[in-house]
Amino acid sequence: QVQVVESGGGLVQPGGSLRLSCAASGSIFNRYTMGWYRQTPAKQRELVAAITSAGATKYSDSVKGRFTISRDNAKNTVYLQMNSLKPEDTAVYYCNAAPHLGATNLVLGNWGQGTQVTVSS
Repeated sequence: QVQVVESGGGLVQPGGSLRLSCAASGSIFNRYTMGWYRQTPAKQRELVAAITSAGATKYSDSVKGRFTISRDNAKNTVYLQMNSLKPEDTAVYYCNAAPHLGATNLVLGNWGQGTQVTVSS
């Protein structure tokens, strides 16, 4: 099964940018849609962006136009470029895999440690 390690989070000022990386292990990486999720104490974990093995993408309304998801299948890595960051983007960001775009049966039953993104002045 795919295993993932998230990185790239940190403290950034409003309007700033970060690029998150999700490094996946396993030879089946290229079969899966990959997604970025985020969670705060006030909200359930939500899907932020997803990308299929063929490169089709989907974004939540709150990040559309600001975030870009991409993947490098040769490196087994998915990225989330986050621009024009807002304090509301503060959360722990996680990645996971799914059979297809829109699927809810995620591959990883156990979420990783994620990476903390804090947007504050």
